[in-house]
Amino acid sequence: MKLARDTRIYIAGHRGLVGSSIWRALTARGHTHLIGRSHAELDLMDPAGVRELYRAERPEVVVIAAAKVGGIYANSTQPVEFLYNNLVIQNNLIQSAYEFGVRKLLFLGSSCIYPKHAPQPLREDCLLTAPLEPTNEWYAIAKIAGLKLCQAYRRQHGRDFISVMPSNLYGPNDNFDLNGSHVLPALIRKFHEARKTGAPTISCWGTGAPLREFLYSDDLADACLFLLENYSEEQIINVGSGQEVSIRELSELVRQVVGYPGSIVWDTAKPDGTPRKFMDSTRIFALGWRPSTTLETGIRLAYQDFLNRYPEAA
Repeated sequence: MKLARDTRIYIAGHRGLVGSSIWRALTARGHTHLIGRSHAELDLMDPAGVRELYRAERPEVVVIAAAKVGGIYANSTQPVEFLYNNLVIQNNLIQSAYEFGVRKLLFLGSSCIYPKHAPQPLREDCLLTAPLEPTNEWYAIAKIAGLKLCQAYRRQHGRDFISVMPSNLYGPNDNFDLNGSHVLPALIRKFHEARKTGAPTISCWGTGAPLREFLYSDDLADACLFLLENYSEEQIINVGSGQEVSIRELSELVRQVVGYPGSIVWDTAKPDGTPRKFMDSTRIFALGWRPSTTLETGIRLAYQDFLNRYPEAA
């Protein structure tokens, strides 16, 4: 479907990392009827409240970018929130989209849905072929349930609900809380604070050996708009940068961008997580989409966003 500029588009989670990037991308393209609600305005765990939003606004397109997210530490200490809250949020949003006749829905998943030891790069058809990574299985199970629910509505009711699986994301409006953030924003904050305090060393989790792929959030936003207009299949679709880097290499790059002169000490008593997570983005690349932001450029932009949003930390 083509997204006319007056299409009523609801972005759930429009103030978060991904949702705000999609909102900016739509605004830049001249869209005039964007719908968003803050958590103070709407609790997505309240089915009646979600249903009332759909009834009042009648969105034609819905993007589900709202979720309880976090890194290894957050997943391991809050399993209930990562499983239950995400299930309730996405069920409310998807069910109401069906009830109120939404023309197209895009559900955002995560690369953590794939098995821990799946063949690399991760193809869409390796889903549910082996056990998950234990350190984030709660979030992964919720996301798998969401994409399966979208598939179920396609099969049973013919609804144009699609699911997109991005690689590790970072960018403006990221979460820089050391107890709840993903690896890249956590590194940015840790190196910045170490530089500010003059700490001679900084401790990082694990061995630094795991390989990861990172995608700048504005690139994902561009991919989502591309897929809304050019993709309509039951099968999930990966969106990645096509480049991978070790956590050790990533740490060195963040250290350089932040300007931290000290050294890194690897705490091997802490878990590494999945050994490698590299998405096979062949299908979206074949459709004609490619990312445009290099990792170094994206880290510099993310670091500037951190300085802008946390001036007291500068």
